[in-house]
Amino acid sequence: MFYLPNTMANWPWPRRINPFFEQVKVEADEWFRSFNALSPKSLKAFEKCDFEHLRIACDLMIVYFVVDEYTDVEDAERTAEIVNIIIDTLNNPYRSRPEGESILGEVIRQFWSRAIQSASPTSQRHFLDDYITYLRAVIVEAGDRDKNVTRDIQAYLSIRRRTVGAQSAFAIFEFDLNLVDEVYYHPAVTELIDCVAELVLIDNDLASYNREQGAGDENHNLVTAIMFELGLDRSGAMSWAAAYHAEIEAKFINGLLKLPSWGATLDAQIKQYLNGIANWARANYCWSYEGQRYFGNRGREIEKTRLVPLLSKARRDPNMREQNIVVADLCL
Repeated sequence: MFYLPNTMANWPWPRRINPFFEQVKVEADEWFRSFNALSPKSLKAFEKCDFEHLRIACDLMIVYFVVDEYTDVEDAERTAEIVNIIIDTLNNPYRSRPEGESILGEVIRQFWSRAIQSASPTSQRHFLDDYITYLRAVIVEAGDRDKNVTRDIQAYLSIRRRTVGAQSAFAIFEFDLNLVDEVYYHPAVTELIDCVAELVLIDNDLASYNREQGAGDENHNLVTAIMFELGLDRSGAMSWAAAYHAEIEAKFINGLLKLPSWGATLDAQIKQYLNGIANWARANYCWSYEGQRYFGNRGREIEKTRLVPLLSKARRDPNMREQNIVVADLCL
């Protein structure tokens, strides 16, 4: 057993759930099933993750999940090929995908062709810039995996800030806005976006650590980086991460007070956007326990007790590839 810190105890944004969640989840799940991208057993485990928010957001979370599952089992060369397929698809959302291509091409095509029908032009551009940055980082992660690299804390954070994918995911809060570059790329705003992405990656790495170490794939995790650099045990590394989380929380709250003004219209839009991403930090934390991806059906219990049964370590299968992905069912 190990103790999982409660990092979000003092976060001012409370848990909220979209009132249309149940309806939209059904639509998004039916869309993804139509691709037969996972085996029936893996699909069943996947659907226990309970992705939420409105349809485009649901689709986007599915996209992140399946890209993660497909690239996690590939080497850097094949991952780069997958990334090139995705980028080509994003640039050509109305062009039919080639016969025999990875199913990811069609998944991305349908997602993006639907999203751009209602997303503002500025949000589309920001999403593409940020999502492609995420994809490029996934190739670097695959290269680290090929070489069994363990990074120190800062080196790890420099790549994890991109592989967590948070900044591009935040686009869902921008789709109905017109955040001009002067605002979106202002240092005061980018610092706040970076803060929330950092909170998301810390909470994600804490929650996913047990699953990843059990699968023999824990090198790309903040807990491992802390243990590697500082010589701490697992509990000490978790405590260090929680303290760092508190620092970033304070930095975000203080940063909100220092935002410049761009006029009433843009001020209202950036306030809406920042409130959305702050809520994302809470949503990410809640999903970790309310879904079943990391803790099976014991998530709510673990959220209360903070005690996690350590999974026995499995040997990573070097022959695993995208054609035979297995999504772990952690129901205990």
